[in-house]
Amino acid sequence: MAMKKILVLGTLDTKGEQLDYLRERIKHRGHQVILMDVSMGAGSTVEADVTPGEIVQLVGKNIEELRSLKDRFVITEAMTSGAQQMALKLYSEGKVDGIVALGGATMALMGARAMQMLPFGIPKVIAVPAAMPVYVHQWFEATDIVIMQVIMEIAGMNDLVKHAIEQTAGTISGMAEESRSIPSLKLPFPSIAITEIGFSVKCARQVEKLLEEKGYNVCSFHAQGISDRAMDRLISEGFFDGIIDIVPAGLLEEVIKGNRAAGMERLDATAERGIPQVLTPCCLNLTGCGPTRKEGEKYNSRPKIWKMDAMRSMTRLNGEELQMCAKLYAEKLNKTKGPVKFFIPLKGWSAIDGEGTILYDPGEDHIFIDELRKHLKSEVELVEVDNNLEDFEFAQALVESFDKMFRAAKK
Repeated sequence: MAMKKILVLGTLDTKGEQLDYLRERIKHRGHQVILMDVSMGAGSTVEADVTPGEIVQLVGKNIEELRSLKDRFVITEAMTSGAQQMALKLYSEGKVDGIVALGGATMALMGARAMQMLPFGIPKVIAVPAAMPVYVHQWFEATDIVIMQVIMEIAGMNDLVKHAIEQTAGTISGMAEESRSIPSLKLPFPSIAITEIGFSVKCARQVEKLLEEKGYNVCSFHAQGISDRAMDRLISEGFFDGIIDIVPAGLLEEVIKGNRAAGMERLDATAERGIPQVLTPCCLNLTGCGPTRKEGEKYNSRPKIWKMDAMRSMTRLNGEELQMCAKLYAEKLNKTKGPVKFFIPLKGWSAIDGEGTILYDPGEDHIFIDELRKHLKSEVELVEVDNNLEDFEFAQALVESFDKMFRAAKK
């Protein structure tokens, strides 16, 4: 088994003994360890391979001057920025086959931000006793990070703490041992990304089947705000050759603070790469209004509400919101460097707003369509199809159009 290079992040001033034991257990498995000390205080009997001074120097700071400020936030931000740059530097030098952070909530945040600088496929592990949901969302972002819930505080060296550290060492070591080399981690040509949600499953499966019949390799992403954000990152890293974006609603959800918010960068990677893209408006006329929704009172009193279960309900956007949405997506699509088409199903944009449902309102949908047409540049084709999004004919139209675009672009 080939030796792997594992980058360990932690604060030696508070967790020196525990980090030293983690280093020892990883080395015991035959791997090399680079211990990076992101301590904000001073003094430790454990020697680091990368010191706090070296880390903050990368962002133009002096460690002693920072510590003299006695401002935890300022020091943390400088150390985090430096750790990001150091992780990227070590990776570019071929010194990182895996990365692990051990410590409390602040350490987890610093470690996560450093890990977010590294490409998909590099093993990333955070071992932390404070894996609270409100924190975990920030740590994950759209990165392939593993969070280990350590039940006890990482203090002292009793058998419970040692056991947790040994499991942490085994986790990062095992992941690194089984990990493929990043340059070899590629998808076969041509590979197409698609997005889906529970309200577009039939469309997604039909699109997937039709694409595969034409020789495309398909990878689907659940557009819940994290997976679609991760998809964009993979697109920017060159993994996909085209996209059928059935559910591009994560951008809208970001603006209206929905549960499936995917960031204002949503759609940017495809536009910048210039790969062929076909979009639909699935869920661009709807948003969640259940008890977990931020600013829920703004939406849960609307006249048209479809209830899925005790936690999830959907309602329609109003005319003003649909106009805002259309302008938002037109602005994004007008920046694309490649071929793009936007397909509109005239009999409902999802499985829950078709004819006969409480959410069906083609008149309001046309507010979006008319506004979108008004703002799109001529190169972006808007195609209206007399079907519901879940109809086979609509999926067929998407794939046939995408295939023509892809072949033309290939030539």
